[in-house]
Amino acid sequence: MPVVDISSGAEDFAADPYSFYAALRAAGPVHRVGGGPSDDAPCWIVVGYEEVRQALNHPSLLKDWRHSGTFPGLEPTAANSNMLESDPPRHTRLRRLVAREFTSRRVQEMRPLVERTTAGLLDAMAARPERAADLVGALAFPLPMTVICELLGVPDLDRERFRHWSNAVVTPVPGVVGNEAHLHLSGYLAELVARKADHPGDDLLSALIRTRDEDGDSLSPDELIGMAFLLLVAGHETTVNLISNGVRALLAHPAQLAELRADPGKLLDGAVEEMLRYDGPVQNSTYRYAATDVELGGVVIPAGAVVLASLAGADRDPGRFPDPDVFDIHRAPQGHLAFGHGLHFCIGAPLARMEGRIAVRALLERFPDLAEDPAGGPPQWLPGSLMRGVSSLPVRW
Repeated sequence: MPVVDISSGAEDFAADPYSFYAALRAAGPVHRVGGGPSDDAPCWIVVGYEEVRQALNHPSLLKDWRHSGTFPGLEPTAANSNMLESDPPRHTRLRRLVAREFTSRRVQEMRPLVERTTAGLLDAMAARPERAADLVGALAFPLPMTVICELLGVPDLDRERFRHWSNAVVTPVPGVVGNEAHLHLSGYLAELVARKADHPGDDLLSALIRTRDEDGDSLSPDELIGMAFLLLVAGHETTVNLISNGVRALLAHPAQLAELRADPGKLLDGAVEEMLRYDGPVQNSTYRYAATDVELGGVVIPAGAVVLASLAGADRDPGRFPDPDVFDIHRAPQGHLAFGHGLHFCIGAPLARMEGRIAVRALLERFPDLAEDPAGGPPQWLPGSLMRGVSSLPVRW
């Protein structure tokens, strides 16, 4: 089986990874690839829908890289003490404690803030005399950043500095893990947790500091830092790309855009789900590590291997989605994997969906002639194979 390199950052792959995944999928659901996190560990990618679902919930595909031997010499930070980088029983315990406070009620209580923040950002866009803007910088980034900072009670976060750290974590330069960014974020969040412990508020982070389960268990200081790290980074990066990818798909399909404008009450929820399936914010899952030999799709992945579950590949699988490369806001919900599956299903999915629905509807109502700005040049795609999106989206009205 030939080894395919997915780390080269080639422009054709960045612009259209879906053709790449389709070609792999046509030859089979599981493949050996190059460009993994370490030269010492073989890397495999899973691109078939059913096989990706199995991989995302397989008990022998672990998430805690600290026990994998894959990153020799890399020191873990407090930021690594989070659910995404944990396995049962630790993951079970962390998720239970967080779920006690990160409830659907708390998410719904954020709705007025989301609506108010969206309106303010659109006011600022409308006031531009040039009637043009970068939608990422004007709406898609500041909205979820404001919301997640309010949720965690982070009033004084340097947004530009944080954006730099966050980008270094989720879209690292090939061969660089982004550990420096982890260190900076860990230091900042350690100070934040200490301040919240001394001066608690009504925010989620203060609630997580206070929470105890029936046995008196609570989150340790490092676990609080890890949870704040995960919620800050994952809580805004995915929503940035949900909004920008979704709007880009709508602008590229004017007939469906017109339908959505005409009847958002009926079509909006389905449109957001199709945005997530068609061009979701996370292209591939974070790494998993095979604790034993694992068979997926008739292929044996050897113990010690690194595994990527391709959400983008799965959500364009014709075996699950008829005409998968067609963007169709009328498509019946069929269980896309944009937010993952199983133990590590995104705990913030309800908040991301709410932000996406409010932002898209308000944007289209405010700017009925919104269009991509042809003067903006070709898309600048995010590097790497983790996130799927553009660094800017020039629009005009």
